[in-house]
Amino acid sequence: MNQTHETHDALRDELAALTTEATDHSLDDIDTISTLEAAQRMNAGDRSVPAALEPCLPAIALAADSIAAAFARGGRLVYVGAGTPGRLGVLDASECPPTFGTDPSQVVGVIAGGDPALTTAVEGAEDDEAAAVRDLDALGLTADDVVVGISASGRTPYVIAAILEARRRSALSVAVACNPDSAAGREADIAIDVVVGPECIAGSTRLKAGTAQKLVLNMLTTLAMVRSHKTYGNRMVDVRATNAKLVARAFSLVQDVTGAPDSIVSSALSEADGEVKTAIAVILTGASASDVRSRLDAASGSLRAVL
Repeated sequence: MNQTHETHDALRDELAALTTEATDHSLDDIDTISTLEAAQRMNAGDRSVPAALEPCLPAIALAADSIAAAFARGGRLVYVGAGTPGRLGVLDASECPPTFGTDPSQVVGVIAGGDPALTTAVEGAEDDEAAAVRDLDALGLTADDVVVGISASGRTPYVIAAILEARRRSALSVAVACNPDSAAGREADIAIDVVVGPECIAGSTRLKAGTAQKLVLNMLTTLAMVRSHKTYGNRMVDVRATNAKLVARAFSLVQDVTGAPDSIVSSALSEADGEVKTAIAVILTGASASDVRSRLDAASGSLRAVL
């Protein structure tokens, strides 16, 4: 019993030292002011999040370059998190195939508690260190992969266990947290500690901390994909046209880059089986789609190099 009390006391002390658990006393009256004023105050607080990323940009760039290098050697990006951070990792991973034409296995999101945790809180999942090891083992994690552990507090046992397992397997690890000198960051190869301060609702880290984490993940995958030639300038030329909106976007992208009339764009996209990158090169080089694909393969997918 005394040991349990001591454990709880130690945890309370640990949490009390975290800025994400602190109380913003300027919002003590949020339940008494108008909804409009409350929204204005929340919005004012949210404006501080992008500024909090500024000191982290060198670490973010290093992580993005490391992820691109992993992709080049056939490795994967594996996001690991619990609760909101885990859901953000799964979300970012799921957006990569339609946006960048990647294989679904290249960017993977792992959440403590498995798929049920995407929609429902799974009791005790974030504290299960053994589960993190099992989950990475099930993925067959190798030294070619990069593990990005996401934790607002930076102390989530599941996430730290995943980072330690990545180290054991010689895989590069990155920690994304929202407290200075986070425990996860101390264990990882690259620490991205975005200090956003107390939340509008004390301890509700789905708010500013969640926004900061989403911004970081946006940068990691977007910049890694840019480095991996998945864009031409800022155009997503590897987009998969899987619905009517994306079919229209593919057409517009080809026309934007080439300046070709509708009939030429339609013909090129047809020859290229809807591949934007291939269709652009067909129009601008005059080569056949099969020849363009060979050139793209030889250039590691770089449309700019082919052109």
